[in-house]
Amino acid sequence: MRHPARYGRSQANGPGRPGEVDTRVTALIRATDSFFLATVTPSGWPYIQHRGGPPGFVHVLDPSTIALADYPGNLQFVTIGNLDENDAVALFFIDYPTRTRVKVYGRAEVVERADDPDLVARLLTTPDGVVNAGCDRALVVHVEALDRNCAKHIPPKYGEARMRESLTLARKGLQDQIDILKSRNAELEREIAQLRGGGDGQRR
Repeated sequence: MRHPARYGRSQANGPGRPGEVDTRVTALIRATDSFFLATVTPSGWPYIQHRGGPPGFVHVLDPSTIALADYPGNLQFVTIGNLDENDAVALFFIDYPTRTRVKVYGRAEVVERADDPDLVARLLTTPDGVVNAGCDRALVVHVEALDRNCAKHIPPKYGEARMRESLTLARKGLQDQIDILKSRNAELEREIAQLRGGGDGQRR
């Protein structure tokens, strides 16, 4: 049997280090377009669900509160049902380009639109505009602890926007080189034409 002090954090120390969401973690969360949310089923099993949206769809309201609008999905409401029994949650954020990942542990509160329409409206607002989603509720997570994991085994990956930007820059670089080569080729053609013209004059 593995000893918890040797192979992992002991239960006495809790799921993570107590602390507030600092500036670096806040930036990661606010920039994300995807994360994983874990809840506990009434029978005690972990239930993990992917949540996605435009960058900025997860809000850091203050150093100890994270919130997001509950976008409609498959209408099974498993996460909401789990939270009725047990409000413990874990949020897993990962940023592949920087190979950064953070686990956030806390207690989740389900806030219905009818009870706080201003909060839901605020959470539907992102840097790119208001998300047009028929959202009836919000999830508000009161942070109790967090863990930053090492980046050793995280493969660097890049999203569509980053790849488009990289390709645009690469194409621009190639086009600049092509333009330089075309210009140099035109100069060489002019020099060759001048040499040929001079040779013809000498023969005459």
